[in-house]
Amino acid sequence: MDIIYTDKRDFTTGELQALFRSVDWRSANYPERLKKALDHCETVYTAWHGDRLIGLINAIDDGELTAYVHYLCVDPEYQGMGIGRELLRLIKEKYRDYLYIILVAENEPLIKYYRQNGFKWMEGEYVMALLNP
Repeated sequence: MDIIYTDKRDFTTGELQALFRSVDWRSANYPERLKKALDHCETVYTAWHGDRLIGLINAIDDGELTAYVHYLCVDPEYQGMGIGRELLRLIKEKYRDYLYIILVAENEPLIKYYRQNGFKWMEGEYVMALLNP
């Protein structure tokens, strides 16, 4: 199976919505806002199978020390094929000279997944969020 990885932002609102719905993420309910947000991120890599958007990772950075991975999603039909690992590799390569690449793992399987990809839990660090309606 040929998967193409790119940093071009030629995805449509509909393609983003379909990908984010496939993983049941709230962001899919706001497709125009999601597209606008990703268009303004410092880094976005996507994975394509033919003309189908099947994976995406993005990062927001301060230009020097810290990059924050916000989204990493892979369509469930394509999970387990190394697509997420390759998207993470692209981020780790781009930000290899930064002090931190930070992300949030929301459950035990994700913690395990990110550990397998070189991330470590930072003792004493807690993620805080304010969720607006």
